[in-house]
Amino acid sequence: MAIKLINNLSQPLKTAALFVAHNEKASGLSTTRFIQDTATCLVPKAVFSRSKEDLAENTFLELSESALVYFAPAFLGEKVFRKIYSKTLSKEAKNLVAQSASSLQFSKNPICKKILPLKAAIALSALFIPLTEFTLNYFKNLMTLKLFKKSDFNNIANLTQTKENQDFQKKVEKSAKKNIKRAASIFCGSLALGALIAHKGSDSKFLQKISKLILTPGSMFFKKNSKAEKFFNKYFSLDFASEKGKLVLSKGQLTATVLIGGAGYFGASKDRGRQNFLETLFRFPVVGFYIITGSELFEKGFKKILLKKGLCKETINKNLKTPLFENLYETAKRIALQKNTSIEKEFQKLAKQKVFIFTIPFLFSIGVMGFFVAGISNLFTKYRFEKSRQKIQQPHVLLGDKNPSKTFEPFFR
Repeated sequence: MAIKLINNLSQPLKTAALFVAHNEKASGLSTTRFIQDTATCLVPKAVFSRSKEDLAENTFLELSESALVYFAPAFLGEKVFRKIYSKTLSKEAKNLVAQSASSLQFSKNPICKKILPLKAAIALSALFIPLTEFTLNYFKNLMTLKLFKKSDFNNIANLTQTKENQDFQKKVEKSAKKNIKRAASIFCGSLALGALIAHKGSDSKFLQKISKLILTPGSMFFKKNSKAEKFFNKYFSLDFASEKGKLVLSKGQLTATVLIGGAGYFGASKDRGRQNFLETLFRFPVVGFYIITGSELFEKGFKKILLKKGLCKETINKNLKTPLFENLYETAKRIALQKNTSIEKEFQKLAKQKVFIFTIPFLFSIGVMGFFVAGISNLFTKYRFEKSRQKIQQPHVLLGDKNPSKTFEPFFR
């Protein structure tokens, strides 16, 4: 019924409403979300790309990072490791695997004592996601080196074009391969620990404590501080979240991906030169914070402002939740009966509110976190590069060098 009412809206509102409704349905559709979010992140970077190498690197990173977020959790958690570790469980026990660790650890059901170690083992398998994220920038360095024969960021970012140093290239390649192997070794170790916890966890108090540390770190360290406990359980647990009984990426896993992946970002950028490292230092904290919790804070803050001003009361409840488009028909029907108006009129009003609530954060994500951050980051990199060249030139000018442009010879060779 909601779709029929959407189709009766004016064309601009209809288009926006269909987009929002599709976005809501796509929350469980990995392919749709992959395409949408990759395009949202990649387009700004493509617009501000500084060379074909820069464009290739950003395309590789955005595609691979989105694939990790939207495909790896469901594949590893739900289709592989959940089936492996819950193979011998009863049907009832298998369903418990998708429940939160916080609820299971206080359950009086004796089977939960066995479920928690299994959940910890499954969670450890999810370290594949942040560890792979860690390696992506090293793979990117190798890709650019092999395809374009470049390792100097100044050349890649088109700040200058100098002859590539072969020793420098070997150093970048060696570092990339070493860190990729290091991440693979850590993942193998996490799988081994997971297998041990799954096999012996229910009989070992020590392994049970490790399981709780993996699943509910807040409950381990902040039992007397409920706010801190809730915060750390949300943002630092490696446990999967659950959506319709299936395992999906959690906030804690996302935090681990950003933080561990960030180490890869900084390490790989440092290998390629000072300007690459400084650009990462400028951009990553802003984007990382927004990914982990900034977008959520912005949306909540925006909804609070709307409520404070008396706007969108029908579509934002006290918990700052908004009904799905498919549920707006019932709300419109209820309001129409109260006001003695038509359902179509009330639905149109609700649709406008829903579109407005969704559009502002969405445009902020594209405009500010996409185009602005990408553009200003590139601008500052160019500015820092020019300032560094001026500092190199200055001593020669003070000493009376009649041809200070020789100082820049390496940059234009």
